Amino acid sequence: MLTRFIIYGLLGWNMEVFWTGLVSGLNGNPRLAAHTYLWMFPIYGLAVFLEQLHDYIRPLHWYLRGMIWALVIWAVELVTGGLIRFLVGTSPWIYREGWQIAGLIRLDMAPLWFIAGLLFEQIHDRLKRITVLIHN
Repeated sequence: MLTRFIIYGLLGWNMEVFWTGLVSGLNGNPRLAAHTYLWMFPIYGLAVFLEQLHDYIRPLHWYLRGMIWALVIWAVELVTGGLIRFLVGTSPWIYREGWQIAGLIRLDMAPLWFIAGLLFEQIHDRLKRITVLIHN
């Protein structure tokens, strides 16, 4: 479980750096400046606790699973961002644009979270296969 926590944390960091760099380029920055926050590593690592949810919703149509993932990711954003804000006075992300709620979630990010959830399923399945091969 610790290994998968670390893998999810590292993958999340990498995806965030890639995404922020891409957006930076699309906004006219030829340096493709990218960033993430140290706080994000354990937040992405929490995906290890979503593996059971994936196994439970696996029989559902992909479209319904994607909607579930968007809701779950919003909940994780709201809880973790709110907790960090409570502890240190600010959160790693502060949404000021789009359809945002409390600066912690953006409703217009639903398509991105939909896709991210379905991508997580693929990563989870591959990690399960690798784990089985290692333990055999």
